[in-house]
Amino acid sequence: MSTLKDLILGMADVDNVKRHVSDALRSGEEPSKVIDVLNDALEEVGRRYESGEYFLSELMMAGILATEATKILDAHMAGGKRSKIAKVVMGTVKGDIHDIGKNIVVMMLRAADFEVLDLGVDVPPEKFVETIRNEGAQIVGMSALLTSTVDQMKIVIDAFTKQGVRGKVKVIVGGRPVTEEFAREIGADGYAEDAVEAIKVVRDFVQLGGARLE
Repeated sequence: MSTLKDLILGMADVDNVKRHVSDALRSGEEPSKVIDVLNDALEEVGRRYESGEYFLSELMMAGILATEATKILDAHMAGGKRSKIAKVVMGTVKGDIHDIGKNIVVMMLRAADFEVLDLGVDVPPEKFVETIRNEGAQIVGMSALLTSTVDQMKIVIDAFTKQGVRGKVKVIVGGRPVTEEFAREIGADGYAEDAVEAIKVVRDFVQLGGARLE
């Protein structure tokens, strides 16, 4: 399965990656081993991105390749279902319609075997609360690109407290105007400067007490 990692790190053609995964499964390879290779490849992509060897385009392409591979894995499992590491709600806060950064995080999380509920952009606090209640998510990620909308993050967190769901989720915030200091001030549990950091923060939360979903 080292070839799959090499294909992703080499930014291979999507069809080539999909064909390799399909052939591996047909030959009897355990899906869990394929997932391990995908995660290992994504972690290496993250390291190369942080070191400056890879850029945003490579980060996005690796996410696309891994996402296409996971689609094949999902279809291969009985009933098209397989366990996920944790359930994450993602959304850009009310008043903000920018979603490029959020979309990259969503793609990378899904490729890393998380179940992600993407609420899109311009998401009001009530929608975050409703989704937590209905879906039982463990982690919430909020994004903002505009300085004028970052205060919405605190409004959402305050809504979580008022509606009695704050203790059920870990909250991660990020976006161009967001800082770690701001995250602490509004009561967030975590801060991510970019998509690579977001994956690390989510993984840390899960390892500190999360459980796989059935």
